Amino acid sequence: MGRLGPTEIILILVVIILLFGAKKLPDMARSLGKSARILKSEAKAMKSDDQQTAPADPPVAGTGTTAPDQPAAPRTIQAAPGDVTSARPVTEPSDTTKR
Repeated sequence: MGRLGPTEIILILVVIILLFGAKKLPDMARSLGKSARILKSEAKAMKSDDQQTAPADPPVAGTGTTAPDQPAAPRTIQAAPGDVTSARPVTEPSDTTKR
């Protein structure tokens, strides 16, 4: 495939406007931006969560013993700015629950 020139880009935009209509495009762009914001905040939260919960003592090979179990604090998912002003607790499966 070659590169897209200005003529091809204009043609693609005209087809998109004809398919979806001019009234729905701002709503679609708004929801796409909101989704990107949520994805970015979740990726940032996962990255910081991984850094905070790095295992201090890895399991000892062959003995079957692991580091002492500590009760896990419930995780809270924060909403992206402008979405929802509240957070909700999330229950995650632990080693004692059946999967």
